[in-house]
Amino acid sequence: MIDVAYAMAQPGGQGGGDVNTLIQLLPMVLIFAVFYLLLIRPQQKKAKEHKQMLDNLKKGDTVITQGGIYGRVAAIEDQVVFLEIAKDIKVKVVRGNIATVATTPASVEPKA
Repeated sequence: MIDVAYAMAQPGGQGGGDVNTLIQLLPMVLIFAVFYLLLIRPQQKKAKEHKQMLDNLKKGDTVITQGGIYGRVAAIEDQVVFLEIAKDIKVKVVRGNIATVATTPASVEPKA
């Protein structure tokens, strides 16, 4: 008689295990999708645009560094950009530290 008791099905029936597993995984999939759409994808897009901007740098562009220094590109080497921040004053900046190209050409020399 005990053998028969063990052979009985669990409460809730069988056959619904696959659907139940999918329903349990659905919130995790939705959370990942939201993170991808709101965080990962925009960050990848911004990084791609920044890389494209750095690749298109040319001599004479007015740029702003991440530190807030305005300068005009005097020369470009492999990963180094030489910025002229005042007359005859040039600084070496790592190419990745260029934040943006200034849309309006600002005078590099201060007005006195």
